[in-house]
Amino acid sequence: MRPRVLLADDYPDIVKAVSRLLALDCDIVGTVSDGGALLEAARRLRPDVIVLDVNLPNVHSLEACREITRVNPTTKVIVFTATSDSVASQAFLEAGASAFVSKTGAGDLLSTIKGLCIDGG
Repeated sequence: MRPRVLLADDYPDIVKAVSRLLALDCDIVGTVSDGGALLEAARRLRPDVIVLDVNLPNVHSLEACREITRVNPTTKVIVFTATSDSVASQAFLEAGASAFVSKTGAGDLLSTIKGLCIDGG
């Protein structure tokens, strides 16, 4: 079964690139560019995985992560970030994030999704 993925990033070029990267192995069920839209889409679409930019406008990504994993604990949240802030990483883990992937190592994203969805991570 192909993982159902929701992409949350406010940079259209990132969304396009990630969509292309994942298209062969995942079903992209939606894309959103702010935290409010993310919460609504997560409730409506119930994806297997959310690829979450660390800084979304409107509802902050950390609060969105906390709410999503509270409402639907089976949804895996992968924080997709350009920074390596250990304090932020710890906060996201405490909020329910399953993994972190660097935007500079985007090739790791697909293997992380497969590991979480297929291996049950």
